[in-house]
Amino acid sequence: MAKIQLNGKNIVIKSSFSISDLLKKYHLLEKKIAVEYNGKILPRKNYKKKYLKNNDKIEIVQFIGGG
Repeated sequence: MAKIQLNGKNIVIKSSFSISDLLKKYHLLEKKIAVEYNGKILPRKNYKKKYLKNNDKIEIVQFIGGG
């Protein structure tokens, strides 16, 4: 298990969770979000490659259309 911070809230996840797995868990579409991983924007192509570990800080922002 790993303790991470997701959008300012502490959560516990499986140790083998990737960013992509986290997005699936929360039903977020990769095309409509941006992910900040420990203070840096993570390119979408790395979502499946980046595995979460203790004390990681993740911020996920959803794009919402309007006018």
